[in-house]
Amino acid sequence: MIKQIIAEIGSVHDGSIGNALNLISLAKTNGADIVKFQHHLANEEMTNRAKPPHYFKSEKRHEYFERIFFSENQLSKIISHCKKINVRFLCSPFSEKSVEILEHLKVDAYKIASGELTNLPLIEKIGKTKKKVYLSTGMSNFREIKEAINILSKNELIVMQCTSQYPCDIKSVGLNNIQKFKKEFKQQIGFSDHYLGIEAGIAAAALGATVIEKHITFSRSMYGSDAKFALEPEEFKVYCMSIKNVWKMLDNPVNKNNLNTFKIMRQTFQKSIVMAREKKKGEVINKDDLKFKKPGDGIPPKNYPKIIGRILNKNKKADSQVFFSDLKKS
Repeated sequence: MIKQIIAEIGSVHDGSIGNALNLISLAKTNGADIVKFQHHLANEEMTNRAKPPHYFKSEKRHEYFERIFFSENQLSKIISHCKKINVRFLCSPFSEKSVEILEHLKVDAYKIASGELTNLPLIEKIGKTKKKVYLSTGMSNFREIKEAINILSKNELIVMQCTSQYPCDIKSVGLNNIQKFKKEFKQQIGFSDHYLGIEAGIAAAALGATVIEKHITFSRSMYGSDAKFALEPEEFKVYCMSIKNVWKMLDNPVNKNNLNTFKIMRQTFQKSIVMAREKKKGEVINKDDLKFKKPGDGIPPKNYPKIIGRILNKNKKADSQVFFSDLKKS
């Protein structure tokens, strides 16, 4: 199973193709496997009455998406740049027309945004492509998620735990749902991370999420709806490195019954049975005659009952290790 980190570029580019290309390169350099865009066709997906989210009211929603819109030709340049630097392109369509444009561009996968999960006509259109789908679930319940999954039964599917808060409060991250999703949906599970720090994504990886998505920005002081809760490049680098290290740990299980690796360490740090005092040949060993000291290359302390009451067949000095060959057979 391939594990992947998605850099969500979202609207941080602010309509600049130059910003978009630079963000792709930054994301790749700092550890992303996939870069994700959003394809908004304002007239296809909203009326002029559509209100902006509460966390970004600097522009009217319809006008904002019209302004930052990328044409098919611009998207083609973005996809070409992704191929050039060997990072995968992913995009969220927000209308059926957008799917048609992305199909014309021959994309190989789709991301369904949380707000589109109940838009079943859109999901049906994406499902008919039979391409891989990343399904965000940030504002839906289990019944709604199952409805979407049923439509996408012929698509390779990654179901993403997500909470549609920007930024996400620490008590609303929902890491518990990763295990619930694995049990309920029998699909590959991912995590779309809107928490401000890096801890949630790392924890999600440890809990079994195999795809992690996180917003990236040049700077959190940038204008727009996404930058304020995104990671800056150096933070994103640490984020990716930490998650990939967790995945590497999980991919290398340790057999606790195989102690070959610890042979030298066991000798160095464990203990053996030694004489607490000098004893003569023919004397009986009592517990007070024994101590337990490093190194651990002799009889281990757990075997001391096998020595008590036995008779020495040779003289033993204090601090000398006790061996079964030093004792008369009982």
